[in-house]
Amino acid sequence: MSALAQPRHVYDWAPSPCGGLRTTLSGAAVTLRASGALWIAAQAMLVVADLHLEKGSAYAARGQMLPPYDTRDTLRRLTAEIAATRPAAVVLLGDTFHDRASEDRLAADDAEQLRTLAGLTRLIWVIGNHDADGPRALPGEVADELTVAGLLLRHEPQAGLQPGEVAGHLHPCAKVTASRGTVRRRCFVTDGERLVVPAFGAYAGGLNIRDRAFSGLFARDPLCGALGGTRVHAVGWRSVVGD
Repeated sequence: MSALAQPRHVYDWAPSPCGGLRTTLSGAAVTLRASGALWIAAQAMLVVADLHLEKGSAYAARGQMLPPYDTRDTLRRLTAEIAATRPAAVVLLGDTFHDRASEDRLAADDAEQLRTLAGLTRLIWVIGNHDADGPRALPGEVADELTVAGLLLRHEPQAGLQPGEVAGHLHPCAKVTASRGTVRRRCFVTDGERLVVPAFGAYAGGLNIRDRAFSGLFARDPLCGALGGTRVHAVGWRSVVGD
């Protein structure tokens, strides 16, 4: 980890009633939810990254036949999160679509579900590397990045220390070895100053946080919030192993 000045933040994670973990991120109160969504309390804002809608159909077009239900499952879980939190705004933190043609491949019911969600809350599409054009026919606002509650929300983490940055793109995943065996789970990873959120999409997969892609992002050994079935588990850096 970097030898630069240590962040001012002291880890203060606490369980929340929803099974998540409450903490502060660069001074802002947030909750890491068991779904993989981030809740920014001051803004009543729900943040989800890397839905990769229509990844299944993209693979099928190349001859890799996956069950074609990833978009429906991802939207079902997003709808449940919106119903549970009643946010003033939902930020889709980039790579919402798997590729630029994904919007055209959406089933009519799935496109209608996105329109329904946009009618329930302010829907903000932050563009990513897979969906640089943003949505063309679907409602919502489009942004390159977004600043809220002292946090900077963008798709891809920038190099070096970036206090207040919330990003996706890397699909963080933690592999933990314990006495009962080894588990691998999608996770949040943070040093209290910046946060990389897990991929929300059903087929998005994950990159081990011990991978070199995470090197240099944190000023000290980070903690990860590993996603369980109904709760987020706080895991120390020393408990995480590489693949």
